[in-house]
Amino acid sequence: MVKKLGEKVLYEGEWIVLKELHLQDEQGEELHWETIHRVEHTIGLIIIARLQPSDRVVLIRQYRPALNNYIIGFPAGIADSDDLGREALRELREETGYHGQVIDISPELRSNPALSSDRVFIVSAIIDEEEEQNQHPRQDLEPSEEIEVMLVARDQVREFLLEQHQQGDEIGIAPWLLFGLSLE
Repeated sequence: MVKKLGEKVLYEGEWIVLKELHLQDEQGEELHWETIHRVEHTIGLIIIARLQPSDRVVLIRQYRPALNNYIIGFPAGIADSDDLGREALRELREETGYHGQVIDISPELRSNPALSSDRVFIVSAIIDEEEEQNQHPRQDLEPSEEIEVMLVARDQVREFLLEQHQQGDEIGIAPWLLFGLSLE
């Protein structure tokens, strides 16, 4: 069993901390592993939302500086409280303008455990597109955010993702796992 011996902070910024972990493996060999942590323990949210009755999926296209490119993904954000459903609906409204209803919340998941200690929950939501408040959705973005909402028929998401990738956009892992991966 691997045992943690200690850690050293290599860098601490406004949002992240880079640490070097000192570990010992089962044979007694010392190992070093670099990891990224958020300055504050946060909960990430990924919102998978569908419009009803049209059965369209809500995707977003957003510029991400770490990639120096745009990526197609789901609305997402950081929870400001422990009420994950309320926080997910807030993020959905801010990024897309849509008002929805939570239908399911995953258990706590890890998105990239080899590199990061991030915790994330996936929230499934339905948007009644016939409700007045969803007729003309208006985003409430932060000044630094540039998000394009993309509504895609559920049975066409895979082809849409492939087209966007061919045009140069990056593709997030969550939409591909849900709509792009074929298990047959």
